[in-house]
Amino acid sequence: MKKIYWSLVVLVSGLLSCQKEDNSNVTLEGIWHAELEMSPDVLPFGLELIQSGEKWSAVLINAEERLEIEGIQVSTDSVWIPLGIFDSDIKAKINERGDLEGSYVRNYAADYKMPFYATKGATQRFTTSAKPNLDFSGRWKTVFQDDNGKTYDAIAVLEQNGDQLTGTFLTALGDYRYLEGNVSGDTFYLSAFDGSHAFFFQGDVLDDGSLQGRFRSGPRYKETFIAVRDEEFELPVAGSLTYLKEGFETLDFTFPDTDGEKVSIQDEQFKDKVVLVQLFGTWCPNCMDETKYLAPWYEQNKDRGIEIIGLAFESKPDFDYASKRVKNAAERLGANYTFLIAGVSNKEKASQALPALNSVVAFPTLIYIDRQGKVRHIHTGFNGPGTGGLYDRWIEEHESLVNGLLGEG
Repeated sequence: MKKIYWSLVVLVSGLLSCQKEDNSNVTLEGIWHAELEMSPDVLPFGLELIQSGEKWSAVLINAEERLEIEGIQVSTDSVWIPLGIFDSDIKAKINERGDLEGSYVRNYAADYKMPFYATKGATQRFTTSAKPNLDFSGRWKTVFQDDNGKTYDAIAVLEQNGDQLTGTFLTALGDYRYLEGNVSGDTFYLSAFDGSHAFFFQGDVLDDGSLQGRFRSGPRYKETFIAVRDEEFELPVAGSLTYLKEGFETLDFTFPDTDGEKVSIQDEQFKDKVVLVQLFGTWCPNCMDETKYLAPWYEQNKDRGIEIIGLAFESKPDFDYASKRVKNAAERLGANYTFLIAGVSNKEKASQALPALNSVVAFPTLIYIDRQGKVRHIHTGFNGPGTGGLYDRWIEEHESLVNGLLGEG
């Protein structure tokens, strides 16, 4: 009996040893087909792991976007991916098949967690079972509706090549960034994962040529949508949504910087300069896109008499936490302008922090202030690089507005 027992122990130990050895021999470097489980749906995205000496990095792949992530930690049987400026992680084990298996979590939200799985090799985003029956390319007027019946307008801008589909949805408050997917028969699938937002879309063609579909954001949030082709439909002008209340011409505030020192917009460093006030949060991908533009733009233009103040509204009402997140984001994005800790990531609280505004309806919001301290323009939301021509149009408008303010002397 003892012989049988020890034989089993040796056998099991041998199998575990082989499994561990197999894991250590897995080649992690390369392209992976990654998935987040949003039961009953699965959200796919591209993941590349890169080794340089003893250091590892990762790239999140959505359509043409490549989001580089540093600080990856790899051991013989696991991978930990801290997701850039966002307070989120992917933690995974290498299973017996050489795949990655674990979870994606937002560290500031205890109940925000999704199973993660990845297999080695570049495969198409979604598995298709039929050839496309329709070319979805073009602009679609879209109406989203949440579970409470609240609706909002959007524009789907799609481009199809065979069964490959890319594009985004534009809203009055921003865009859904780089979406990528596939078409199967009368159905399209799109997804994006940028480290913070996890988006999944499915749309089906109806008999009249319109679309109906559904939208998932993260593990719980759901909306439905309908859409019709419309090349002429436009969203509300971004400069009309947020404005100063009657009787106000200026913006006045004092908040601590990331070291706890009080800073006021009335301070000497901002006097007689054109000042841009950016309402943002490190949890916000659209804010990341805007900051990626503003950071190098500021370096090129600061000697012209320009300052930028970033007002951070963060996920927790804890100064040390917020300061750490903002310092990390500023360093990673190369943003060397002034950052202040203004409050928590709540639009109502943000409105209370800036009582001269009618309301804060979106992050980011960019406020343009002239040399005399008067608010001259407020741009709500941000159309990022995933929107193509709209992003280019915003850059032109931004440059024209700033040059006009500087030219006033």
